[in-house]
Amino acid sequence: MEEATAASPRPWVERYPPGISWDVPINLTPVHEQVLAACARNPDADALDFLGKKTRFGELAHMINALAGALQSQFGVKKGVRVALMLPNTPFYVVAYYAVLRAGGTVVNCNPLYTVHELGHIVGNAGADLLVTLDLKQLFEKAEALTEAGHVRHLIVCHFPDALPALKKLLFRLVKSKDLARPEQSRVAAKVVRFDHLLRRNLTPGPVSIDAEHDVAVQQYTGGTTGIPKGAMLSHANIAANMSQIDAWGCGLFYPPSRVVAVLPFFHIFAMTVCMNVPLCNGTQVVMLPRFELKALLDLLTRTGANVLPAVPTLIQALAKAGERAAPHLTSLEVVVSGGAPLADEVRAAWGKVGKALLAEGYGLTEASPVVCCAALRVPSKPMSIGQPLPATDVRFVDIDTGEVVPLGQRGELQVKGPQVMLGYYDNPEATRDVFTDGWLRTGDVGLMDEDGYVFLVDRIKDLIICSGFNVYPRTIEEALLRHPAVEECNVIGVPDAYRGEAPVAFVKLRSGTTVTEHELKKFLAETLNKIELPKEFIFKDQLPKTLIGKLSKKELREEYRTRATSSDEPA
Repeated sequence: MEEATAASPRPWVERYPPGISWDVPINLTPVHEQVLAACARNPDADALDFLGKKTRFGELAHMINALAGALQSQFGVKKGVRVALMLPNTPFYVVAYYAVLRAGGTVVNCNPLYTVHELGHIVGNAGADLLVTLDLKQLFEKAEALTEAGHVRHLIVCHFPDALPALKKLLFRLVKSKDLARPEQSRVAAKVVRFDHLLRRNLTPGPVSIDAEHDVAVQQYTGGTTGIPKGAMLSHANIAANMSQIDAWGCGLFYPPSRVVAVLPFFHIFAMTVCMNVPLCNGTQVVMLPRFELKALLDLLTRTGANVLPAVPTLIQALAKAGERAAPHLTSLEVVVSGGAPLADEVRAAWGKVGKALLAEGYGLTEASPVVCCAALRVPSKPMSIGQPLPATDVRFVDIDTGEVVPLGQRGELQVKGPQVMLGYYDNPEATRDVFTDGWLRTGDVGLMDEDGYVFLVDRIKDLIICSGFNVYPRTIEEALLRHPAVEECNVIGVPDAYRGEAPVAFVKLRSGTTVTEHELKKFLAETLNKIELPKEFIFKDQLPKTLIGKLSKKELREEYRTRATSSDEPA
C-alpha cells in the first residue's frame, strides 16, 4: 500500500496497543461459512438470546440451512439475486441474513421505519423481488404496499410471537394480538409464504461457489442525508476482512465467555458487523433487544451479565443521565464501543461518573464495511481521538481545495484504503468515480492525524459552513454548547446569510428543569468561540430529530429552517 501521509508512512504502526500488529493475516472466508463453522464447533452453546428465549448454535445452523434450501428451490435464489430484509433485531433476522448468503444471494437491508416511498426506492433500485418481514401490522402493511406497487413479487413473513419465550408468547397473543396482521387475509395473500413453513420443509441447500473478492454479499444503502440513497456493494471479502480486522483489534474481546449486546439494529452496518457477525463467527453469544428502551436494556444487562456494549453516543448519554438508577446494572460491562456519530467530551465525562467500563470510540462508514479506526479496546487511548487505523488499513489526509496530501497535524479530508473498502455503488458509476481518488475512498470527513498516528475528526465536509470566507465547523460549536450545564443536546447547521454568505444556527434541547436565554448562551460561547463561530440564532426545541440508531440528524433541521424562512418571507 502507499504511504499514508507525506510525513511518515503509517506512523500509527509503532504506537499500536500491546499485542496488535498492522500486517496480521486477514481472513477472507465468507461470513456464512464462518458462522456455520462456529455452529459445528460448539452446537450446544447458546448463540442468541432474544428477550430470554435462547437459540443454540446447532439450532441456528439447522435453520440457516433449511431456509437457504427453500430460498434456492422455491424462489430461485442464487448468485446475483437480491433479497431484502425488513426486520428489527430478532432471531429471524439472523437466520435470514446467513441463509440468503448461504443460498448465494445478496442481502439488501431495509430500515423498517422508512416510508413506503423510501423503501420502494431501495428495493426497486436493488431489484429485490423477495422481501422478508414480520407479521406485525406496522411492518406488514408497508410490505403489502410495496408488493401492490410492484416493487416486490414475493413476501416471506415471520410470525413475531414465535421469537418469544413461552410465557411472553402467550401474553402477547392475549394482550397484543391486535398488533398482528393477518397475511393470509391480505390483498397480496397469494404472494405470501410463512417463514416457519419454509423451515419445516427441511431442504438441504445446494453448493454455491463464492468468489469472495467480487461477489456482493450485502448491498447496503447509505443513509441519504444528502441526495438519494446509494447502494454500497460490499463483497464477501470486504465484510470478512473487516471482521478479521476487528477481531485482531479486540485481542480476544469478542470470544467466549464474552456476551455482546445487540440493541443497535442489525440492518445498520455498524451493528451488522460488530454486534452480529464478529461475535457469532467466534462462537460468542449475542443478546438482543428489538429496540432501545432504557429499562429493558438495564434489565438485560443484569439478567445476562453481558460485557460488551456497542452503542451510539445518544444511548451512552441516556445511560449516563440515568445515573444511580443505571449504575448497578452496568457492573458486568467491560467495554463500551461508541460509533455511528461523534462522541462529545461531555458524554465521555458523564459516562465516567456512572459506568466503569472502558469507553472506546470507533469510526467507520458504510462504504468501508464499516470500521476504519478505533480506540484501543483493552487500554485507554488519547482523549477525543477515534483511535488509530485498524490492521491492514491505510489512511491519509488531503487538502480539501488542492487534493494534496497534508503533513501530520494539519487538517484535511480523511481518505481510506484497505480490504474492507467497497467495490462501488450499485448501478451508479458516476457516484463511484466521485467517491474514489487514485484508489483512495473519500470519506467526506475533515480531521487530522498526530505524530503517534491517532486520528481526530473535526466535522463533515458537507456540514462545513463557509462564513465570510472562513471555515466554520458545526462540531466545534456543538462541543462548546454541550459544556453549558443547561444544554442536553444541540445540533448546528449553516443557513444562508445576506452579509456573511452562510451563518451558523444552533438548535438546542435543554435539560429538564433548566432555563437559559439566547443572550446567556451567546455570552457563554463567547468565552471559547470567535465571533464568526457564534450562532446568529438559537432555536429551542423539546426534541431534536435523530436517525434510527440515534444520530442527531441535520437533514430535518435544514428543511425546518427553510420552511420557517419561507413562511417569514410571505406577505402578511
